[in-house]
Amino acid sequence: MKKFIVMVIIFLAGLFINTFAQEFVATVDKTTVGQYEQFQVYFTFNGNDINGLSNFKPPAFQGFRVLSGPNQSTSMQIINNKVSASLTFSYILQPTGTGEFTIGSASINYNGRTYRTNPIKITVVKGTPQQKKESNGITDDLSKNVFIVAEASKTRAYIGEQITVTYKLYTKLNIASPQITKLPQYQGFWAEEIEPSQTISFNIGMYKGERYRVATIKKVALFPTKTGTLSVTPFELNIPVIIKKRRTSNDIFDEFFGDSFFGRTETIEYLAKSNTLKIQVEPLPSNNVPPSFNGAVGNFNFKVDIDKKNVKTNESITLRMTVSGSGNIKLLKLPEIKLPPGFEKYEPKVYDNINKGSIISGQKIVEYLIVPRTSGEKEIPPVEFSYFNPATGKYVTLSSPAFKINVTKGLGEYEPLAGSFSKEDVELLNEDIRYIKISDFKLEKKKDRTLIQPWFWISLTLPLIALIVAVGIKRKQEKLYSNVQLLKYQKAEKAAKKRLKVAKQALDKNNLSEFYAELSLALYGYLEDKLGIQKSEFTLEKAIQKLYENSVSEQLINQVRNISETCEYVRFAPSGLNSVSANQLYEDAVRIIIDIDSILEKRK
Repeated sequence: MKKFIVMVIIFLAGLFINTFAQEFVATVDKTTVGQYEQFQVYFTFNGNDINGLSNFKPPAFQGFRVLSGPNQSTSMQIINNKVSASLTFSYILQPTGTGEFTIGSASINYNGRTYRTNPIKITVVKGTPQQKKESNGITDDLSKNVFIVAEASKTRAYIGEQITVTYKLYTKLNIASPQITKLPQYQGFWAEEIEPSQTISFNIGMYKGERYRVATIKKVALFPTKTGTLSVTPFELNIPVIIKKRRTSNDIFDEFFGDSFFGRTETIEYLAKSNTLKIQVEPLPSNNVPPSFNGAVGNFNFKVDIDKKNVKTNESITLRMTVSGSGNIKLLKLPEIKLPPGFEKYEPKVYDNINKGSIISGQKIVEYLIVPRTSGEKEIPPVEFSYFNPATGKYVTLSSPAFKINVTKGLGEYEPLAGSFSKEDVELLNEDIRYIKISDFKLEKKKDRTLIQPWFWISLTLPLIALIVAVGIKRKQEKLYSNVQLLKYQKAEKAAKKRLKVAKQALDKNNLSEFYAELSLALYGYLEDKLGIQKSEFTLEKAIQKLYENSVSEQLINQVRNISETCEYVRFAPSGLNSVSANQLYEDAVRIIIDIDSILEKRK
């Protein structure tokens, strides 16, 4: 049993050791560096097997400029039949400022598990002039041994004349595949790239008396579209330059392994820029400009042909116009053809066949489909094409022959009476007669006419609205009449006005007894209806109590009491008041009813 337990422990220990044998660490050759000093950072994975490694992700390197990397190296050891291996990713960095910086964690996957390195703090101190000089010295050395030259076939040209710009990469050092960081700008030019290549092939060449390996990395044909001094901006490449590794210490082993026999190198990223080109563009001569010249510059041939000369009416003819040669083919504008009356032409088809050799050449073909509508002997007049030849500095005019076409009437076909006129002639003779347009349509959608006028909708909806209003009023009245108390409340003011009106009539007739009786009924009736007091239960004290409950002011309540007492007094001693005091009492009663009604309506 003890033996079994020991074996299990040994097995688990071996499994534990095997599981945690891998490690992924980050190291630097120095943690304190000068401002202009270079240093290296290494991300190393150690383990029994490195075949399962994948997806290495470096940190962002904020605060540093990557001069080289990632440079990858592997190693393997067999000690006592035990295999160990390591994979290292290294970078050469240079600080961009002074202070404390942190190189973040790198990560890598091993058999589905992600390993991360610990961050490393780097202290960057102010650099010494010597360090700056050394740094600049490296850059100066690289610029003298790796550079790009932009060459123009000519620096003075006519507008529209081809200028070929060639970019060549010169180097005396070993370089890796460069990466484009910025393409040149050709403002004021129409550009056509010449023979673009996916690979860079180096040859031996001389530049300013020195021998280099040189490769053409880009070639472009430029055609100026305006006059003046035009610029071609630099072409920029990021070039990994492989140089012999510099000694970083006085270590004897470093010096020994730094020997060229061991081939220890490092890669530095170098940004190479081409020179800026200046092109002086001259205008074309203004003398002896042919009428048919339309901007063509180069050396061209011109040909016009038709596919048939004997046709029937309404039978199509193909007229082909071809310009071939060298120059700004794509920018060419071919001349228009003039057809005799009775012909109709359709929109032409245009073909460009461009040969992107050292000199841009090719041909532009324009095909017209023309249809004779009337019979007879027709003639298509000659077509002229002019261009400017920068080699001779002269304008050249080429002309096609005239084409005679015999048009016979087709069997059973109708020949229009106005067939002897062209479409343009018809348009000029009479604006009331227009030809049938087959192109350049400018159609506008006709606005839809509204068959149903607004009044129809008004007449349709108005009765419905009136019905809804009538139903609403009816329901409101039913609700009002079903509630006697509410009905009295709503009509209290109206009933009071009627009685006040009767009282006023009695006052006008100087019938004071009747006046005070109607005034008393108006006031009491209003209070009964408004305060919800049954006539049989009405008393002045109860009405006053209700007025208090409805927050009517003491002053207004006293006035109600005074009017009520005055009316009662006059009913038993009518000789005590005259018509003057009766008028004042009437006005007070009207005002009190209005004030109380206003207060009660607010509390409603």
